[in-house]
Amino acid sequence: MKQAKDEFVSQWGALGTQWGINRTMAQIHALLMTSPVAMTTDEVMDELQISRGNAHTNLKELVAWGLLRVVVKKGERREYFEAEKDVWTMFTIIARERKRREIDPALAIVHKCAEETRDISTTEGKAFFAQMRALEEFVSFASKMSDRVASMKHGIAVQLATKILG
Repeated sequence: MKQAKDEFVSQWGALGTQWGINRTMAQIHALLMTSPVAMTTDEVMDELQISRGNAHTNLKELVAWGLLRVVVKKGERREYFEAEKDVWTMFTIIARERKRREIDPALAIVHKCAEETRDISTTEGKAFFAQMRALEEFVSFASKMSDRVASMKHGIAVQLATKILG
């Protein structure tokens, strides 16, 4: 069991870097996602062999994302952390955060570039404007679709995906 869990935590950390989060943040998420009980900062530090600052920073960021919750235990001064375990909820949280951090800023830049070049009458200017508008239209569509899927209940989203992919 320990070996399988360690492998999962390690691989989830590697995958996290591809999803736009750092390796340690993803490893902490994996550790807590697979833990049957809430864990303290010290327990996370010991398990992953990371510094207190690194653990603290990443735990707080995961709480801010909504992937972890702080658990208060009666008579305890320490904070405990537990992960959201519902896979669909995790997906929607990660999709929302990635959209906010990556897609929204990209859309703002493309929109700004399109607005700044709207009235340029040179061939190069017209081509640039047309490309910016096409990108803006596509990214806007993708953003709206992402919002739509993330707002669906799990079963409805699976049915829709089955229809589209089937």
